[in-house]
Amino acid sequence: MMGRSCAILRAYLFTFALASFLAAAPPAYALRFELQSGNTKCISEDIKLNAMSVGKYAVVNPSDSGPLPDSHKITVRVTSPYGNSIHYADLVDSGNFAFTSNEEGDYLACLWAPDHKPPATMVVEFEWRTGVAAKDWPNVAKKGQIDVMELELKKLEDTIKSIHDEMFYLREREEQMQDMNRSTNSRMAWLSFLSLAVCLSVAGLQLWHLKTFFERKKLL
Repeated sequence: MMGRSCAILRAYLFTFALASFLAAAPPAYALRFELQSGNTKCISEDIKLNAMSVGKYAVVNPSDSGPLPDSHKITVRVTSPYGNSIHYADLVDSGNFAFTSNEEGDYLACLWAPDHKPPATMVVEFEWRTGVAAKDWPNVAKKGQIDVMELELKKLEDTIKSIHDEMFYLREREEQMQDMNRSTNSRMAWLSFLSLAVCLSVAGLQLWHLKTFFERKKLL
């Protein structure tokens, strides 16, 4: 009985350690960058089908005590791979977006600032999370009234499922790339054959022209 309990404890500890290791990986696409008035900054994220995605953005106040200047406003648009608008906010200093992807491919978030005289430079904080990282785990734990171990196991389960789906997604992309490579190689072979045929035809035409020219001049 004691041996079985130790085995179960070791299994739990191993699972907890693996979950902690996976949780230690960077869970979010977060960055801070400068944006000048009149310019645009675009960020892309490759998202698979039916994946959850959340993001937030904010203009950093250059003054610790004063209000945010009127010139520090941005316009944000998030579009799908086929150009469908998912989120749009005009002249704001902060905001967030959330969606479940119904298209597979590169989603694009573009941020731009209106032109000002004199030009203004602002600092923008942007965070974009997809998949398992997009799930609000503290609220999940509160709603489900689960303890820390169960929460880590749920995280691990979702992470493994996400890795499994990602592997199939990468396999599909690899097959698509292989098909594209085969198609490109086939087209290049036909193009090379066509180029060779054109070169031989031009060379034959030149020889025929020279032969007829010398025959008219009675040089042959």
